[in-house]
Amino acid sequence: MSNDIRVRFAPSPTGHLHIGGARSALFNYLFARNQGGKFIVRIEDTDQARNVETATEKLMESMKWLGIDWDESVDVGGPHAPYRSMERLDLYNRYVDQLLKEGKAFHCYMTEEELEAEREEQRKRGETPMYSGRDRHLTDEQKRAYEAEGKKPVVRFMVPKGQEIVVDDAVRGKVTFDSDGIGDFVIVRTDGIPTYNFAVTVDDHTMGISHVIRGEEHLSNAPLQVMLYEALGFETPTFAHASLILNEDRQKMSKRDESIIQFVEQYRDLGYMPEAIVNFIALLGWSPGGEQEIMTKNELIEAFSLDRVVKAPAVFDTKKLSWMNNQYMKEADDDQVVWLAQPHLQKAGKLPEMMSDEQKQWAYDLIVLHKEKMDCGADIVPLTELFFQDEIEYDEDAKAILGEEQVPEVLEAFLKNLDSLEEFEAAAIKKAMKDVQKSTGHKGKKLFMPIRVAVSGQQHGPDLPQMIALLGRTVVTTRLKGLL
Repeated sequence: MSNDIRVRFAPSPTGHLHIGGARSALFNYLFARNQGGKFIVRIEDTDQARNVETATEKLMESMKWLGIDWDESVDVGGPHAPYRSMERLDLYNRYVDQLLKEGKAFHCYMTEEELEAEREEQRKRGETPMYSGRDRHLTDEQKRAYEAEGKKPVVRFMVPKGQEIVVDDAVRGKVTFDSDGIGDFVIVRTDGIPTYNFAVTVDDHTMGISHVIRGEEHLSNAPLQVMLYEALGFETPTFAHASLILNEDRQKMSKRDESIIQFVEQYRDLGYMPEAIVNFIALLGWSPGGEQEIMTKNELIEAFSLDRVVKAPAVFDTKKLSWMNNQYMKEADDDQVVWLAQPHLQKAGKLPEMMSDEQKQWAYDLIVLHKEKMDCGADIVPLTELFFQDEIEYDEDAKAILGEEQVPEVLEAFLKNLDSLEEFEAAAIKKAMKDVQKSTGHKGKKLFMPIRVAVSGQQHGPDLPQMIALLGRTVVTTRLKGLL
C-alpha cells in the first residue's frame, strides 16, 4: 500500500460517459483503492471546438451513479488545482518556452494546404505521410517574413532521429517504436492552446501521476508522451494499456455502432443497476482468477491488480450483461426494483404520473411479481402488457389448449368458485383452484394450464394466483365468461 500511488481519469467534455471511458475510470479507481493511493479526475478540455457545455457535469453524474468517487477534481479541489486544462495555460506555456529555448521544439508556419500537398507527394512516392521538417531550422528573418504574410505558427516538438522509443507497459511489457516513423508533432496550435499529448504529459507530471492506466487505443500516444517526458526532464510514469473492447462480431466498438448501447447514462435510464454495470465492466479485460463472476465493489477493489489485466481483446457480451443485471435485480430489495421499473410503466402511459395509494400498491405488487424475469427496469413494460389489454387474442397454441375436452368443466367450476369469493386475493384464489380440483378431478396441467391461458393468453408467466389477483375480478370473470 502506498500513498505515492496516484492515478487519474482525464475525459474530454465532449459528450456522455462511454463504456470504454467508464472502464478506464473504473480500472484507475479500483487500482487506487486497492493500493491505498489517490484517484484524480481531470478535465481535458483543450479541444475547444468539440467541448459540450454540460458534459463535465454529466460525466461526473454518471461516475457517481456507478459508485466511483474521487479524491481530487474540479468539484472537490485538491493540492494540484486547477483540474481543468484550459485553466492551466500559463503552466503549459512555461514548459513550451523551455523546449523552444533548448532547441527541442520549433515554430512551424506551414498552412494546412501546404501540409496536405506535402502528404500527397509522399503518398505518391509510397511513403507514410508525415511532417517533413521543413521549418525545423528557420532563421529569425524567415520567421518575420512569414509573420508579415499574416501566418500564425504552431509549435512542433522536434522528434529525435534514429532512436528506439521504449514504452514499458505493465500489461504489454516493453513496446518499442522507431522515432523515424514519427514526424515532428504539434504541441501548441495556432491559437496558443496546447494539444492533448503535450497537456496530458505536463499535467500528469505536475500532478504526480504514478500510473497511466487507459485503453489500448492510446498506445500510439505513448511514444510521443515518453519523448516529451524525456525532453522535459520528467520521470516517466508506469503505463498500462488495457485491451480493446470489441462488439459481438469481434469488431472494434464504434460510437456509431447501434448494435450495442454504449453510454452509461443510457443504462441508467433503462433501469439497470449500477452495481451490475460496474461488475460487468470490471471483467472487460481483467480477470480476478477463479470462477467467481458476481462481485461486489469491495470484492473488486480487494482483488484488482494490473498483472491480471489482459492483452487479449474483451468482447462486450450483451447477453452476459443482461444475465448479470438480472442476478442483481433478483437479490435487490423490492423497493429498489419498483423504483427502477415504475417510471417505465408511467412513461409508456400504462400508469398515471399521479397515483392513489391503491394504484401505487397495485403497481408495486405488479412489478414485484415480475422481478425474477426482469433484466432491467424497462423490461417491465413488455412483461406486463397483458395487464393493460382490454381483450386477448389467443394464438393457435392457446386455442389448442382451450379446445381440450376438460376445459369447459374446469373454467365453469373455477368461475363459480371465484364468484363466491369475498376477497379477490391470491390466497383465496389458490384455494378456489384446489376446490376445482376436488370437484372435477382434474389436476396438474389439465387444471392450471387452461386457467392460465384463458385469463392471460399465455402458457407461461408469473405465479398464477397472484397474476389473477392483479388482473382483478372484473377482467378475469369477463375473460372466463367469454370462453364459455
